[in-house]
Amino acid sequence: MLRFVLYCLLLVTGFSVSAQPRSDNFLVRLLREQASPALLRVLDKPDSFHYQLIYTRIDRDKNNRPHFKNFYYRLDANDYFNPASTVKMPLAFLALEKLDSLRSYGIDKETPMLTDSAYSGQTPAHTDTSSADGLPSVAQYIRKIFLVSDNDAYNRLYEFLGQEYINRRLGELGYPDIRITRRFVPMSEEENRHTNPIRFVRDGRTLYRQEPATSHFEFDFSHPYFYGNAYYDRHDSLIHAPMDFTRHNNFPLADARQILQSVLFPGSVPPVRRFHLSPDDYRFLYRHMCELPKESEHPRYDTAEYFDSYTKFFWFKAGHRPIPPYIRIFNKPGWSYGFLTDIAYIVDFEHKVEFMLAGTIYTNSDGVLNDDKYDYEEIGYPFFKEVGEILYRYELSRPRKVAPDLHAFRIFVP
Repeated sequence: MLRFVLYCLLLVTGFSVSAQPRSDNFLVRLLREQASPALLRVLDKPDSFHYQLIYTRIDRDKNNRPHFKNFYYRLDANDYFNPASTVKMPLAFLALEKLDSLRSYGIDKETPMLTDSAYSGQTPAHTDTSSADGLPSVAQYIRKIFLVSDNDAYNRLYEFLGQEYINRRLGELGYPDIRITRRFVPMSEEENRHTNPIRFVRDGRTLYRQEPATSHFEFDFSHPYFYGNAYYDRHDSLIHAPMDFTRHNNFPLADARQILQSVLFPGSVPPVRRFHLSPDDYRFLYRHMCELPKESEHPRYDTAEYFDSYTKFFWFKAGHRPIPPYIRIFNKPGWSYGFLTDIAYIVDFEHKVEFMLAGTIYTNSDGVLNDDKYDYEEIGYPFFKEVGEILYRYELSRPRKVAPDLHAFRIFVP
C-alpha cells in the first residue's frame, strides 16, 4: 500500500519512477559557486522547479573542426517538461527537407503554399499579410517561427508535414523519444491526426497538390505525467485536479540540443542523423535563427513589443536587455504552462567565443495551470539570464588552443 501511495505522489508532482538525474560536478560547482542568493534558492529546490541544464563546451582543432563536450545539471528525460514552442524548431528543419524532395515540381521555400480545409477544426490559409507578396510560404512561416515564435506558422508546417511523417522521420533520424502530437490550437486528439489539403501555386497554376492525410502513428503513452493541483480547460472551467500531460508533445532536452547541433554543425553528426538540407537551406536557417525583430522587413514587427531579446532567454530576456552587435544567438525557446525552455548556440565574434546552452525550468508557484499566471518574470527569466552570464564569463576566461573561425555564422556584419 505504501508503495502505491508513493507512486501516486510521484505522478502528481510530475515525476516518474526513474534513475537519478545526471549531473556533472564541474557544472554544478561552477554555477553554485557564482550563483546569487536568488539563483541558489532555485537550485536548492529541484523538486519545485524541475530545472535541467546542458552546457556544451566547443573546442576547435587546427582544421577548425569543432569538438563538443556536454556537461549536465539534473538532466533527466523522465522528468517531463512541456516543450511548448521548442518543437517548432525540428518542424522548420523537416519542412525544408520535405520541400527539397519536391524540387522536381518547380517548388522552393518561397513558393506560395495555400492551405485548404477538409476536416473538423481545420481552417484555410490563403493569404499572409506579413509577407512581401501577401501570400503564405514555407519560408515565411519559418521566418515567423524563429523571429517571434508564431503559433499559426507552426500549425501550418504541422499540416504540411503531417503528424505521421513528422514522428516517423524523427525516429529515422535517431530521436524515438520525441513525440509531436498536436497543433497549437484547441483540437481533439483525433482532429490532430488529420491534416489539411495543401496546394503550391505560382501565377495561377497549381504546381503540386497534397491530399489531406490521416496519421496512424502509434505513440507510446505508457508514461503518465501530471503537474499542478488545478487547471483551466479549453472551456475556461477550473478543474480541481492535476493537469495531464501524458499525450502532449514531448521533446527531451538532450534531443533538442542534439538537433540544433546537427543543423549548425552537420559535419559533427553521422550522415544518417542529418536533415537533408541544401547549402541554401542552411544559409537561410542561420540567418533567421539569429535575426532580431528589428532587422526584419517582411514580416515587420513593433519593436516595443518584440524587443531584441524577445526570444533570447539566456542572458538577455530578463529586463529586455539589448544584445551587443558582436553577439549572435541561434536558438529556439518555448514558454507555456509555467515551463520555460531555450535551446541556444551563442557566438561572440569580438572575443572569439562559442558555446551551447540548453535549459528548462517550471515556474508556477500557485499550482494552477492554464491561467496565464506564472513566475516567468520573477524566477524564470532571471534564472536563464544568470546561468547564461555565469557560463559566458567562464567562456571568456578559459584558454583555447585554437581560436575558432566563426565566419560561417557571421550573417549580419555590425
